[in-house]
Amino acid sequence: MPRLLDLDPAGYERHRLHSQQRDWAETNCYVDIWIELLHAMGHEPLAAMPFTLAIDFEDDQWTFFKPPLGDLFDLYGLDVQEMAVWRPLVEHIEEQLSHGKFVLVELDSWFLPDTEGSAYRMAHVKSTVAINDFDPAAQRMDYFHGQGYYRLEGEDYRGVFYLDEDDPSRLPPYVEIVKQRDAPPLGELPEISLQLLRRQLRLLPRRNPFERFRERFEQDLSHLMEGDLELFHAYSFATFRQFGACYELAAGYLEWLGEQGIDGFEDARRDLAAISSASKVYQFQLARAMSRRKPLDLSPIDAMGEHWTAAMDRISDRL
Repeated sequence: MPRLLDLDPAGYERHRLHSQQRDWAETNCYVDIWIELLHAMGHEPLAAMPFTLAIDFEDDQWTFFKPPLGDLFDLYGLDVQEMAVWRPLVEHIEEQLSHGKFVLVELDSWFLPDTEGSAYRMAHVKSTVAINDFDPAAQRMDYFHGQGYYRLEGEDYRGVFYLDEDDPSRLPPYVEIVKQRDAPPLGELPEISLQLLRRQLRLLPRRNPFERFRERFEQDLSHLMEGDLELFHAYSFATFRQFGACYELAAGYLEWLGEQGIDGFEDARRDLAAISSASKVYQFQLARAMSRRKPLDLSPIDAMGEHWTAAMDRISDRL
């Protein structure tokens, strides 16, 4: 019964980045599990957030932001490697955990009870989880996902690993393992993080991404106005939620730098927080416009772009 961290899903306390008082309590499945996994391991996940500054509009969606694996090694001594699935997945998970390695695996949210109300027993949606406690004999698994730490068992356990199905055409999921090596001294974390931020500034979009997004969004509106709620959710997740949640993390990161005594980022933090809150409001305006088939004011996107330019200029000047 491999178990790496002594945790109880019933009493787990999530990181403040998943506070319900935030604009976006969830970001995306991969970032969310790293926030909680690092937190549970005793690391500060906010130090890993420099990558949130360099996202871009990728022509039909915003960057699906993920922490660079090299950053996780530099900050915490965590070595993340892809794993080849050549035998039953449950056997891989049990063995890797028994050797002290966390397992990150894409699973079907249809069987993840923490997604009740959105995907659980409703929709087949792949989502990454991080497994900490695994008991094949009892058919039970405790895992990090979304905003916290959860348990599945019984029918959900059998379903998520397809134990009752024999389908040779089913492709194996993407799986990563996390090896723990020596981490730098805790006191060095802010400076290492600041160096990662300097590197991210070299990756900033050459053109304001909100200008490009506005052009594409204006083209997409006619199609969106003919769509349904399902289209709204898909489009919003790939656009407003992606950049909104990302820039809220970026604002939280700059606030954390201030808490570490590295000042000069407060104005940029406010700009990024303004993008986050505006994007949340605007996605609801889009939903109403789609339901009523009414025109939508595009000026809030221009305002977000102005905040983006101000924030990036201020951060670049500070560094």
